[in-house]
Amino acid sequence: MKSTLGNKNLVTVLQQAIQNNRKSAISFYDFMNLCLYHEEYGYYRSSAIKIGPEGDFYTSSSIGTIMGETLADYVVKTWDTQYEKIVPLTIVEWGGGNGRLAVHLLDQLQRISSELYGEIRYIMIESSPYHQQLQVEALRHHANQVSWMTEDAWHKSPAQGLTIHLANELLDAFAVHRIRYKGEQFEENWVSWDAAQEEFIEQWYPLENVDIRAYLEEEGIKLFEGQIAEVNLDSKQWIARLAQQLERGQLIAIDYGDVAEEIYAQHRMLGTLMCYRKHQALDAPYDYVGEQDITAHVNFTACKHAAEHAGLHVDKLVTQRQFLVDQGILGKLQDTFGLDPFSAAAKRNRAIRQLLISDNMSELFKVFIAHK
Repeated sequence: MKSTLGNKNLVTVLQQAIQNNRKSAISFYDFMNLCLYHEEYGYYRSSAIKIGPEGDFYTSSSIGTIMGETLADYVVKTWDTQYEKIVPLTIVEWGGGNGRLAVHLLDQLQRISSELYGEIRYIMIESSPYHQQLQVEALRHHANQVSWMTEDAWHKSPAQGLTIHLANELLDAFAVHRIRYKGEQFEENWVSWDAAQEEFIEQWYPLENVDIRAYLEEEGIKLFEGQIAEVNLDSKQWIARLAQQLERGQLIAIDYGDVAEEIYAQHRMLGTLMCYRKHQALDAPYDYVGEQDITAHVNFTACKHAAEHAGLHVDKLVTQRQFLVDQGILGKLQDTFGLDPFSAAAKRNRAIRQLLISDNMSELFKVFIAHK
């Protein structure tokens, strides 16, 4: 069995799923879902380091403490000006990874508003025992403010009153369906197993999934001949469930993606699906199963429609750079002329500049905010 296939146990699970299906194939959605979320062997369930220099990718919370601090500034300002300092305030973070963003946010809240910090209930929604343990260790100094819940437990619990939901790089991690427009019809990507070559192979069958067809119609998606694209149904369902549970408050979703016109533009003939392993971007979803991240750009137009349909009011969709500037990040730059380039102030300035430079992170990442 080729070493590039990835986790051998997960390969076996995928082979069995393929064999048990009447088509001798599984949809790409099911393939991706198993690769990322299988309870024992999925990428997000493993104890491998994923974020930072020793992992596979960086997030905004990996670059200093600025993103968490800026979100704390935003929370305090919003609580003060829009919500008349209602207490308690519940912050729910979905998929908090190693817990760094929560640490930076709560540290800043403690510094700038002891009044609010004492009334905060910070809930981490985490399904991975490994990541929950990382979060517990990282947040030990805020143990009185933080608790953990599963997604099911959250949705079964009573509404929490004023609540701010925070989802940083969550929606791009949902499994997606892959479709193709060829011969004036839509097809769906399925995955089968070639025993002779010992590899997963791509199959395309006429699109039968009614939910995908409804999405294409509702969102007005038109593809060009031969174009491949992704459909993220789970993100719309997640927003709808969250809105149903929300009495009053906000959703803040930070992720890479764009509006539908860009996501499905003609220059994206191969879609936006990408894999990340050891800081290398790969176009190889059938390799290294369970050992690499698989993601696709978020269609924020669909997110907007889902939010509005669920009774939320969309406030903004801006680049991460614009959000940081709007929240006053430039005022956090310090004069370090003549000082040690490795000083804390110099490092902080470099982190700010890195978050603002017009590269993939600052412009490709968007901040989506909606309220109820």
